[in-house]
Amino acid sequence: MTRLVIQPPNPRQKEFLCCRSKYIAFGGARGGGKSWAVRTKALLLALRYPGIRMLLVRRTYQELENNHIRFLRAQTAQIAEYRSTTRQLFFRNGSVLDLGYCACDSDMDRYQGAEYDVIFIDEATQLRPEWLSQFTACLRGVNDLPKRIYYTCNPGGPGHGYIKRLFIQRRFLPGEEPEEYTFIPARITDNTALLRAQPDYLRQLQALPEKLRLAWLEGRWDVFEGQFFQEFTDDPDHYADRRFTHVIAPFDIPREWKVFRSYDFGYAKPFSCAWWAVDFDGVIYRILELYGCTDTPDQGLRWTPERQFARIREIEDSHPWLRGRDIQGVADPAIWDASRGESIYETALRYRIYFQKGDNRRIAGWMQMHQRLQFDDEGYPMLYVFDTCRAFIRTVPALLFSGTEVEDLDTGQEDHAADECRYFCMSRPLPPRKAAVEALPAEDPLDLRRSRWR
Repeated sequence: MTRLVIQPPNPRQKEFLCCRSKYIAFGGARGGGKSWAVRTKALLLALRYPGIRMLLVRRTYQELENNHIRFLRAQTAQIAEYRSTTRQLFFRNGSVLDLGYCACDSDMDRYQGAEYDVIFIDEATQLRPEWLSQFTACLRGVNDLPKRIYYTCNPGGPGHGYIKRLFIQRRFLPGEEPEEYTFIPARITDNTALLRAQPDYLRQLQALPEKLRLAWLEGRWDVFEGQFFQEFTDDPDHYADRRFTHVIAPFDIPREWKVFRSYDFGYAKPFSCAWWAVDFDGVIYRILELYGCTDTPDQGLRWTPERQFARIREIEDSHPWLRGRDIQGVADPAIWDASRGESIYETALRYRIYFQKGDNRRIAGWMQMHQRLQFDDEGYPMLYVFDTCRAFIRTVPALLFSGTEVEDLDTGQEDHAADECRYFCMSRPLPPRKAAVEALPAEDPLDLRRSRWR
């Protein structure tokens, strides 16, 4: 007889698996083992109740594939048949698990009239409130099988208010019965398996700015909104001593420091190119930038790739901070795309502009920027911006959180300078560190950041 082997749950996962409320929300913080709990509960119900009809939903198909389908196919190879054309698992006892996604209204339309005994909505706050209500209407059927909806959730996203009202604030509308709603909080500290496999992950969360740390580590539902880079500070009173500010006055770059270039291509939208100096402590300085067409009077013209790289070549050949240096570049991997003819990178090569492919992981990149923007216990960050880099100073502090991706910023904003900064930070990643680190002794000869170039 074929047996399904399931790893032991942690206490919070066990509470989720055993709960029999009609509406169950599980989560709050990152890393609590929510996806595993959802898959496991679906398998247990499928085997316990022959003929049960269930639905597991994520926002996009790619998320569904990465977080569930590939795991379920491996885990159920001996007890169920997966049909990729319909994205369904058929169990030998007649139970069925549909695997769906809902990223837009047309996706939601596919579920109109559907009937399910149990619905799992993974990362429910990523779905719009009206979709969550419509899924509730699909919970029906003339049988004695359980009727439940399981939500997993983190603060943030379009469905934040919907989940918060029902499970956190417990403010119910007519027809909503309080005893039917149960919230089970989960934090990374509950997930000992993840902590053993990725011990750095907890330190990464602990090193985040206060509001992000409260939301992602502690699962707070009242702080996750507003400015994405909350650490960024432009304090003219500290331009001279470089403490508690990220914006400083320009100074001559020592020839011993290395200089790098970061680039984000744009044609219909602005492109962004920046030059960075790196001191002996690994602190990075945005010393120059070329952004869209803001540096010339013909601002109505779009910058073709040829025009962009010709100007970059001119700057690097003439500017005293850059002239004669071996400048390494990093750029979005998309510029290597040659599907429509000469790639953007091939155009750059004609102007002797060289790049390495950047690491384009968004969330990891934003975390690297957050770490560099943090101040140590003496008030010094790991990233400075010369006050002449107006595009960065104007656009980066104005970026807001995404309304659909909890850890991401809103990509509909002017994020080009932030993107190429992200590529550069990912090329020189920092290990997780505390928000305030122990200061170097004043006599330490390596304390170059506070003595050598002051």
